[in-house]
Amino acid sequence: MNITAGVPLKDMFDGRLIGLIGKSFAAVHGEFDTKRFKAKATAGLADLTMMQRSAHIAAALAAELPDDFQAAAQILIRSLGPSLDGTEGNGLRPFFYMPHASFVGKYGVQQFKAGMAVNYEITRRFTAEFSVRPFLMRHEQRALALLKKWTKDPDVHVRRLCSEGTRPRLPWASRLPAFQANPELALPILEALKDDEELYVRRSVANHLGDLCKDHPEWVFALCARWVDELKGQPEERVQQRHWMVRHALRHPAKKGVEAALELRERAKR
Repeated sequence: MNITAGVPLKDMFDGRLIGLIGKSFAAVHGEFDTKRFKAKATAGLADLTMMQRSAHIAAALAAELPDDFQAAAQILIRSLGPSLDGTEGNGLRPFFYMPHASFVGKYGVQQFKAGMAVNYEITRRFTAEFSVRPFLMRHEQRALALLKKWTKDPDVHVRRLCSEGTRPRLPWASRLPAFQANPELALPILEALKDDEELYVRRSVANHLGDLCKDHPEWVFALCARWVDELKGQPEERVQQRHWMVRHALRHPAKKGVEAALELRERAKR
């Protein structure tokens, strides 16, 4: 549930967790060899970082699952536990599914429909913000169209994925060069989510703009100015929520004393 002082986060991915993952797959796929999986997944684990451990476990999963990704995807989905009830109080438990995300990000990208179906289910239990990125790089327009559709999904974790997964400079993840070069690519998604009912989603939109501000500050300033200007006559709750989002998005250039950011944050206080 919690980070233990002095214990690296990567140590969550140990023999016990690997054993539990193996049991969850064996419960729905009789050909899954839990002993062989655990032996392969734990071999050489000690010297690996957290992300490397996740990828290492994913490779061990691939060795036990069918080569046909569509078949493997159905098994993986059946192995999953309940989706998250909310956005708070989940602790570190969702990280159980990090190797599952690594699996789909590496082995599923050529099967767009099946791979994105797995991403949808994973993000409801952990996050697919890492595993969706190979799909955005390989199938840019198709992935963007599907994520735009998902911005109206009833699940808050799915809606957040649409913004978080397209962040050009997402921490712990590879960058998205096309999105970093062209901020317009994800704009329809940001527009659809800027007034989402959940702060969890709106914070992701703000962080996405914060990423873009590092490469396209003038574009972000202009967008934020428009988002503030169009609030005239809107309900007070919406005004306050969007003002917070704009201020959060511009916090880093404001700390550096960038005049445009400071002025916009001042306007977003009114």
